[in-house]
Amino acid sequence: MNIAIVGTGFVADYYMTTLGNYPGLRLAGVFDRSAARLDQFAAFHKLRKYDSLAAVMADPLVKIVVNLTTPESHFEVSRATLEAGKHVYCEKPLAMDLSDAARIVDLAEAKNLTVATAPANALSEAHGLAAAALAEGRIGTPRLVYAEMEDGPVFRDKWPSWRSRSGAPWPGLHEFEIGCTLEHSGYALSWLVSLFGAVDSLTAYSAVTFPNKGPGTENITMAPDFSVGCLNFRSGLVARLTSGLAAPKDRSLTILGDKGSITVRDLWDNRSAVFVEETAAPRRLSTRVVNRLEAKLGRFIPWKPTPGRRIAYPAATRETLPNFPSQIDFCRGIAAQAIAIEAGEQPFFSGRRALHITELALALNNAHVLPQPYKVSSGF
Repeated sequence: MNIAIVGTGFVADYYMTTLGNYPGLRLAGVFDRSAARLDQFAAFHKLRKYDSLAAVMADPLVKIVVNLTTPESHFEVSRATLEAGKHVYCEKPLAMDLSDAARIVDLAEAKNLTVATAPANALSEAHGLAAAALAEGRIGTPRLVYAEMEDGPVFRDKWPSWRSRSGAPWPGLHEFEIGCTLEHSGYALSWLVSLFGAVDSLTAYSAVTFPNKGPGTENITMAPDFSVGCLNFRSGLVARLTSGLAAPKDRSLTILGDKGSITVRDLWDNRSAVFVEETAAPRRLSTRVVNRLEAKLGRFIPWKPTPGRRIAYPAATRETLPNFPSQIDFCRGIAAQAIAIEAGEQPFFSGRRALHITELALALNNAHVLPQPYKVSSGF
């Protein structure tokens, strides 16, 4: 299936790194409103350039437009794509406003097209292991989830010097303006929604906790750099999701059930370590040793081994992934969308599910100006 990429910034190189995993996807060409950035990206990857967004839309061979523009441009580019009769794969969020996101989904349905959104990490092999453990009933009925999306104190790092493979600068100032919740909560929300269904309501809090993020940030309007929300799922499960960029890195997920727990160490790792602790099973030796040492010393030991036993993966597949910290198969979502289109089906993370995840991310990010608790209006 022929695809085109619109937006050749920092994240586009992640997609190019994993595109080779899917020989069924053919990249027809790329476009960016910055001519200099477009030339640099196309030359590095040896790609065809479109000279305008209209040229992308007019190409009859392109079936999916991959929208990797800045979040403020997602709505307009996706709308233009659908109006041109093409399917959309959009980076998160689907739009910066819930009503705009709903308009995109409504337009796609009216035109019998698909609009799918990133991230693709909930299509990972780690997700498959965790989902299988749940389906097998290894921890009984899941009751409570702790999800962390802490990216570390990025603003204290040397981010102005960060560059992608093809030379794109990491858009630090723009990331601070958009906020860590809109940028990162989707990595957890996609897992939560796919495993446990739709959310009925949430109670959240968000704030700008570090208004001074160093030289060059004095004159920008900061989005919340911290948010925490408690999500009430229609199934009865409760989840707490925290997003931030000041606390130490932590992208883990812990699912607590009647009979045990499942821990995923890193939601950004396609083959993250996944542990299952069954309450009826003997505890690991390392856990028993640390517990006894605490009792003997009479004080808390901050480091402990992950509860449970690590689940083994099948034989490793031959796929290319970006280097740490984003070891996600970014193109897996596009490939899943292409397969669904060929089968005449809706991709899992498309349409109403995409809208639902977008609403949740927006509600978490904007919690400081929304009445609480927040009643979720979308569903699937």
